[in-house]
Amino acid sequence: MSLPHARHYIAGQWAGSGTHRESRNPATGEVLGTYADGGAEEAKSAIRAARNAFDTTDWASDRHARAKALFEMADLLDARRDEFVRLLARENGKILGEAAFEIDLTIPKLRYYAALALTDLGAAAEVRPGLYSMTLREPAGVAGVIVPWNSPVVLAVRSFAPALAASCTVAMKLPGQTGLVGGLLSEVVAATSSLPAGVVNIFTESGNEGAPLLVSSADVDVLSYTGSTAVGRKIMEQAAPTLKRLSLELGGKSPMLVFDDVDLAAAVPVLTKAVTTFSGQFCMTGSRILVQRGVAAELRRQLVEALESVKVGPGDDPESEMGAMIDEHNAERVERFVVDAATYADVLVRGERKGAFLQPSLVEVTGLDTPIVQQEVFGPVATFEVFDTEDEAVVRANATEYGLAASVWTRDVDRPLRVGSQIKAGTVWTNTWAVVHDQFEEGGFKQSGMGRLNGVRGLEEFQEIKHFVHAVERT
Repeated sequence: MSLPHARHYIAGQWAGSGTHRESRNPATGEVLGTYADGGAEEAKSAIRAARNAFDTTDWASDRHARAKALFEMADLLDARRDEFVRLLARENGKILGEAAFEIDLTIPKLRYYAALALTDLGAAAEVRPGLYSMTLREPAGVAGVIVPWNSPVVLAVRSFAPALAASCTVAMKLPGQTGLVGGLLSEVVAATSSLPAGVVNIFTESGNEGAPLLVSSADVDVLSYTGSTAVGRKIMEQAAPTLKRLSLELGGKSPMLVFDDVDLAAAVPVLTKAVTTFSGQFCMTGSRILVQRGVAAELRRQLVEALESVKVGPGDDPESEMGAMIDEHNAERVERFVVDAATYADVLVRGERKGAFLQPSLVEVTGLDTPIVQQEVFGPVATFEVFDTEDEAVVRANATEYGLAASVWTRDVDRPLRVGSQIKAGTVWTNTWAVVHDQFEEGGFKQSGMGRLNGVRGLEEFQEIKHFVHAVERT
């Protein structure tokens, strides 16, 4: 039986006669298939095709065609849902339930933006007798999209669906680490018969030759990137000569504030999943557990027990509670964080590593200036920090450069708004975590990014606003 091979999809054609690379299951090392590994030439071709489609087709002027294409794409993805779930579990390493969670977030997102493609937003007024003003929204043009490997399907769609709804065309780079999943997504795009050739162009690369061209090219008008803060800063530098509009969702260090009046029975399972979901390879990982002193001893005990009992195994094993990390290199990198932390903190749970598998870890810290508090680990590691007052909790929560998300755990009806309003984060949950709605925006404060994704604002990231002024001639 031959293994699958994933190719680039550019200008309505399959491409990929150059370099091929193997894709392996991080849990077992098994070769799953091969993918075409692109670079600068593929990026240039994708940009050129997107530019031509934007300039020469009626895509930007036909909202019904845009809605039809997005609805069709959603149906096609829905029909192959289980195939995506299985492949994500095998190639990315996440467990089946988390792979299903990703795909089940993706399908309605396509439908939401299909509906939004039919919606007008603007303003009009007679500002004084005989003088009228109105604003109309126009597409920015060609949208570049750079997708990370940790949730490659939903994070691709989260960027390109609003871009398409806003009338843009797309040149998109998918990650080599999930080359086969990217190939499956490309198949869905290619099968969308109502999508004109060249409107969505996809290439995969394991290196970093093509993605920078999406940033620097004068033919790309707006860029959407999800990834690390360090790379986000480089993107801003490289985009400066073209003054390109940027939407950047970057790193996170989400504080989970647990107060004395918490319902521990409800909190502990969620706090545990906040560390272990996607093996901690999640920008919203609950990587800092801040607990009020009155309940600290009991929460410490329960979290240690919960994290030590997490069953780590292959993503496609229904018994696994946490899968492998994306590769052994990243597992080693995260393990070093915990080893180094033992020199300045108390390691309550030290996760053992075997290949790409890494058990979760919990590290109790006092100071705020330590690497494990200040740096995004991007793995199944959380800090345990004790506070006494609300004011101290807020100071601790805001002590890093990140501001993507936070969570407040309490039975006090007023505390979530009182505390949450002081936390510098784009999303604040109360007694829950990782709840995202298509119609509500998300994004980062501080060094966690700029712009917003989801909701109407997610569409506006790919639009320009034109102001018309019309003076009526009086007879």
